[in-house]
Amino acid sequence: MTGKDSIFASPSIAIIALCTVSFFLEIIPGIGNAYFSALYFDPNHFVTRPWTLITYIFLHSGLFHLLFNMLVLYFFGTALEQRVGNRQLLTIFFTAGILSAIGYTFLTQPIFNISPGPMVGASGAIYGVFAALTILEPESRVYVYFVPMKLKHALVLFAFFDFLMVNSSDTIAHTAHLSGLIVGLYMGFRIKKIQENALRSRYIGRW
Repeated sequence: MTGKDSIFASPSIAIIALCTVSFFLEIIPGIGNAYFSALYFDPNHFVTRPWTLITYIFLHSGLFHLLFNMLVLYFFGTALEQRVGNRQLLTIFFTAGILSAIGYTFLTQPIFNISPGPMVGASGAIYGVFAALTILEPESRVYVYFVPMKLKHALVLFAFFDFLMVNSSDTIAHTAHLSGLIVGLYMGFRIKKIQENALRSRYIGRW
């Protein structure tokens, strides 16, 4: 296997590795609270701690949170890489991650009357990847809790669930999920249009 073909050349796999290492460092006694609290995203301090718009993505609140996010990223991230390339995947992932934090900050309180607290996790960024892939491959089939369905139906299901739960008392940042989803939809439509225009230009150029 060449370096180019190696699984470690995948940005999705690299992100999964970073998140996993961060999680286990986080739970080491005396390290987590002392160092990683400065990397959490807090809407009340993001202007003075702008790095947290990115660092929060690599932190997770528990093992299940980490496993679920990384499993989704593995399947959807690697699929999107093959469709648009590594650079586009990273652009979508980090744009969705940053804007989902900003959306969480400015939408939660005024629209849903909930005071946003500190947040960690790659969910918003992964929603962006999920949504972009759905625009590009809407008929692809996935399993949602062992139930087969088309990718476009799965996205609607998850979006509907987050919208319903946005006023709940759980600890999930539903507005961040929805913000990342909107970013992914926009970027997916933009990429699809560019690809269609390029394909049309090649076709018109043939005689």
